[in-house]
Amino acid sequence: MTDPTVNCLFCRIARREAPAKYVHEDETAVAFEDIRPRAPTHLVVVPRKHIESLNALTVEDEPVIGHLNRVAADLARERGLDQTGYRVVINTGRNAGQSVFHVHLHLLGGRPMMWPPG
Repeated sequence: MTDPTVNCLFCRIARREAPAKYVHEDETAVAFEDIRPRAPTHLVVVPRKHIESLNALTVEDEPVIGHLNRVAADLARERGLDQTGYRVVINTGRNAGQSVFHVHLHLLGGRPMMWPPG
């Protein structure tokens, strides 16, 4: 069986084997600028652990997902988005727009967000 982390883009970014504009790194997560931003601030926050999607989460992954959200909130606060508002999005599956199958969240801000999205 092939190791899914070998060719996973976000695993490679987390290991610094692929280029990215990093904005945060710690032992659990990495955050970087999205290469196709949809807002003035568009960051991607990924766990270092390879988890394919929300559908693949286990009870043991709950602290990781909580950490990703805290990192997103800290980054939003650093950029002043906590004062104006921001959106955190996790796409799960192709029809939801997930294009890299490594769970990640998008932090979007700096402009008004519409509802419903998509």
